[in-house]
Amino acid sequence: MGVLAHATAREEVMNLHPLLKVILKDYALPLNGDHGVAHWARVLENGLRLAEETGANVAVVSLFAVLHDSRRISEVADPQHGPRAAEFATELRGTVFDLDDQKFRLLYRACEGHTHERNHPDATIQTCWDSDRLDLGRVGIMPHPSRLCTEAAKRPETIRWADGRARFQFVPGFVVDEWEIDLEAGR
Repeated sequence: MGVLAHATAREEVMNLHPLLKVILKDYALPLNGDHGVAHWARVLENGLRLAEETGANVAVVSLFAVLHDSRRISEVADPQHGPRAAEFATELRGTVFDLDDQKFRLLYRACEGHTHERNHPDATIQTCWDSDRLDLGRVGIMPHPSRLCTEAAKRPETIRWADGRARFQFVPGFVVDEWEIDLEAGR
């Protein structure tokens, strides 16, 4: 079942495999780096878990997980990676994935603002940003409730769960099983 086990009853998680193939063709950083595939997978799991309570659009959350850091060119400072990811999503829309205009605007905004903005009134964008911020433990930063948007993410048990996975560099099984990516082999 993998990642699909976390899908809400109202929506299915998108098949991300075709999108990942396109992303990884030109991905500039190491696949197993701080902003690489394992991070994207944990962000997806964080987002799906939060979406069960926030009502966020699962398709947008899923696409955000794999796109938000897909155009980074540095593991350290790269302030324009969010806007580049948003533009990349525009290029891929209609060929590798499809969303209606309203959902695409949410995806674009979530990617574009995920690094520099603190909050947003839309629950889907909040869920996207929280799903990423809950994985800060991978770089030694404990997520703080004041930096999170949703009540679901601010709960101590949610932070402990996500932070423990991030700090230990947990790689969800669906990375190999469903996404067919071998991080040890490099691709």
